[in-house]
Amino acid sequence: MSLGDEHGYGSDSGRSDRVGGSGQTRTRLPEGGGSDVYGGARRPVRTSRSLITVVGVVVLLIAAIAFANRGGGGTGSGDEAKRGGGAEPSSATGVRPVAGKNGLIPSGFAHDEQGAQSAASNYAVALGSDGMFKENTRHEIVDAVYAPEAAQKLRGPQDKAYSAAFLQKLGLDAAGNPPAGSTFVSRTIPVGTKAENYSESTAKVSVWYTGLIGMSGEGSTDPVSSTWKTWTFDLKWIDNDWKVTSDSQQDGPAPVPGDVAAATSDEISEAVAEYGGFTYAR
Repeated sequence: MSLGDEHGYGSDSGRSDRVGGSGQTRTRLPEGGGSDVYGGARRPVRTSRSLITVVGVVVLLIAAIAFANRGGGGTGSGDEAKRGGGAEPSSATGVRPVAGKNGLIPSGFAHDEQGAQSAASNYAVALGSDGMFKENTRHEIVDAVYAPEAAQKLRGPQDKAYSAAFLQKLGLDAAGNPPAGSTFVSRTIPVGTKAENYSESTAKVSVWYTGLIGMSGEGSTDPVSSTWKTWTFDLKWIDNDWKVTSDSQQDGPAPVPGDVAAATSDEISEAVAEYGGFTYAR
């Protein structure tokens, strides 16, 4: 999630040491029937909030950047990852997850098509976390995810975009912190990936994801809601890892909303604290 959805990219409530959460697995949020802004029937889908949050700004800024980075060497194991023109299987492929990290973000992705898809998935998680709303963690995320030239060009404009006035509109203070007793939620949860094209030096990968964005707490005027988007990353093999050179987002595809009643603000806050975000996707 991002400036392009209803958010951006960080640490969960009470856990600033992890990008996107505590690393615990997440399950379905409990149903609730409270009387606050989260209670009652399912809220209708809101389309007016698209392109409000942080990643959208990132996308707009990156769209005009063209990079000519030198690709790394090595031989990719493309035969293992190639699936042909059909959909990718939802089951695990058996390839081990990465062992390395760049800061708190997974790194050292395989030099093959699956590695590019894994990189895109994890970068979406990081860029969609609430860490993007705090200057220090935002810089760390951008430096870890983007190619060096892209990161350098993005830092200044992003800092201006995440102004105190912008953060205030989201209910956050100038440092990106929510009010006492409230929990700011911004998460990206990949549903699937697709390699649009792939070579040993470049790849284009689309990540279909659902996201959460909003403020959970008594009196919140911007309750946590969900969104469905597709995030497409242009990747380049640089210094033995995949890095983003440009990216874009579009709405959908969105499934028909279910009939599960919205949870109360207390239930949402408890779920965010108890169910940490993923630190490795695919």
